[in-house]
Amino acid sequence: MKLFWGYLKARWGTAALAVLLCGLFLLLGWAGGLETELLWYSLLLWAAVCAAGLAWGFARYRGRHRALEEAKTRLLLTPDCLPPAGDLLEEDYQSLLDLALADRALLRTQADRQGRELEETFGLWAHQIKNPLAAMRLILQQGEPIEAGELEQELFETEQYVEMALNYLRLGSESTDYVFRPCPLDQVIRRAVKKYARQFIRRRIRLDYEGTELTVVTDEKWLGFVLEQLLSNALKYTLSGSVSIRTGENSLTIADTGIGIAPEDLPRVFEKGYTGYNGRAQQKSTGLGLWLCRQVLNRLGHEIRLSSVPGEGTEATVIFGQAKAESWE
Repeated sequence: MKLFWGYLKARWGTAALAVLLCGLFLLLGWAGGLETELLWYSLLLWAAVCAAGLAWGFARYRGRHRALEEAKTRLLLTPDCLPPAGDLLEEDYQSLLDLALADRALLRTQADRQGRELEETFGLWAHQIKNPLAAMRLILQQGEPIEAGELEQELFETEQYVEMALNYLRLGSESTDYVFRPCPLDQVIRRAVKKYARQFIRRRIRLDYEGTELTVVTDEKWLGFVLEQLLSNALKYTLSGSVSIRTGENSLTIADTGIGIAPEDLPRVFEKGYTGYNGRAQQKSTGLGLWLCRQVLNRLGHEIRLSSVPGEGTEATVIFGQAKAESWE
C-alpha cells in the first residue's frame, strides 16, 4: 500500500488532470442535454480507461522499484544493474550517477595505489630498521661491559628511522601545514649540526662551518628536516675526512669527502626506494631520504641538486629559488 500511495503521489498531477477532464465532460454533457444513461456510460468508460492506465503505470513503477531495491543489495553498484531510464529526467539522474561512480572508481584506484606505495615504503623501512635493532641486541648479548657509545649510536639511528617514517606520513597528509616566514639560516643549520654533534665526534669527522648571516623565506621545521637528512647522508658515507657547510647568495651546500656516488646512480638517487650501489653494498640506505628531501623542497618552493665524484665526495646544494635570501638585520 505504501508503494501504491507513493506512485499516486508521484503522479498526482496526471490524476488531477484526469478528474478535471471527467468533470468537464459531465458538465458539457449535462449542459448539452445528453441523456443521463449516456453520461453514466461515458463516465464508466472513462473510469475504466483511467484505471487501466493507472494499473499499467503502477506495474511499471513497481517493477522499477524492485529493480532499484535489488541494485541496492549488490556489493558493487554499476550503471548496468539499473533499470532503463523511463524518461529524460531519469536519464539525467543516471548520468549524474555515472559521474559519481566514475569518481568513486578513480578514488578507489588512487587509494589502492597509495596503499601499495605505503606498503612498499614501510616494507623497506621495516627491513632497514632491523639493522640497528639487531646491532643493539648483539651488543647486549655479548656478555661484556657495554660501551655506551656504540649503544647510543644504534639508538640514534633507530630514532632517525622512526622520525623519517613520521615525516613520510606527515608529508602525505592533507592536514600538513607549512608556515612560511623569514628564517635566519644560521639558526636552522646550527640546530641540525647540534643534533649530529656526537656523531661527528665519535667518528672523528671534521665539520667546517663558519656561520652565515643569510635569511630565507621558508618553513623552518621542514627545512631543518632536509638539512638533517643531508647531514645524515654525509656522515653515513664518509669514513674519514670532513663535512663542510657553506652558503652562497641564494643557496646552501653540504659537501663531504666520502665514497661518492657512481655516475650511473646519480640520475636516479632522488627516486623513491632507489638505494644505488653504495646503499646496497653497505646496507645503510632505505632509498627514502633523498626522495623525501626533494618532495619537501618542492613544497617549499626550493630546489636540490647533487654532484659527486666516486672516491672524492658528494655535494648537495639547496637552492632557495623564489624564497630569496636576504641579509638578516
